[in-house]
Amino acid sequence: MTEVHPPVWPRSGAPRRLCFISAPNDAARRTQDELVARYGQYAPPDADAVICLGGDGFMLETLHSMLGEPTPVYGINCGSVGFLMNPSVPDDLPAHLAHTQAATLHPLRMCSVDRAGVETKALALNDVFLFRQTRQAAKIEIEVDGRVRMPELICDGVLVATPAGSTAYNLSAHGPIVPLSANLLPLTPISAFRPRRWRGALLPSTARVTLTILESEKRPVAAVADFTEVRDVVRVEIAEDRTLHATLLFDADQSLSERILAEQFTV
Repeated sequence: MTEVHPPVWPRSGAPRRLCFISAPNDAARRTQDELVARYGQYAPPDADAVICLGGDGFMLETLHSMLGEPTPVYGINCGSVGFLMNPSVPDDLPAHLAHTQAATLHPLRMCSVDRAGVETKALALNDVFLFRQTRQAAKIEIEVDGRVRMPELICDGVLVATPAGSTAYNLSAHGPIVPLSANLLPLTPISAFRPRRWRGALLPSTARVTLTILESEKRPVAAVADFTEVRDVVRVEIAEDRTLHATLLFDADQSLSERILAEQFTV
């Protein structure tokens, strides 16, 4: 589930203690230097907000580092798409931050086992996806909450996305866009061959998904959770982790909920 609410600042009034971090590109670094000169610089534990300067990829890295921390993150786009970012630097940043909206994001937790029996755990704020490693299609059994729902999916891969990540790889794979308040997780096949017309499923956010790789030696599969990739997996378990969260701030007229809704009418 993703909660949407106004931010609650740890100190009264507009947030004044700001931490600026930038992606390793010239535009982001120049913006950081200008903002630090104007507003000062605080370490994340002492800051009211972290100001992330870059693109969506750098924002994801930042949110991963802030999982479990109370300090919210406000992104300013210094990259390309910037779906998770705000478009420009406000004139009075502290006063502007006081009127932003907050989205509390909970990650997916992936637990995978490879052919050697090695277990790997990782978190994903966008999605967890499996994909074939060779020219041969993958064969995957899909189990939801202990019940086998699909004995064999023949495909290039399959993914489980968060609502926030439903507009990313999930959308490119023709999966549904999920509103933040829906408490749903899209389960989407990637280039399904059999069943050919299966388009996936919408699962409750409490669901536990187990993906078992069939014929794993002949048809090897990799699993990816945001930045973590594991090769030659035989079993992958995916579930939302409600014990962790990251808080993302958006301009009042461009909230994440509004962006996700607007994306559904983009042609």
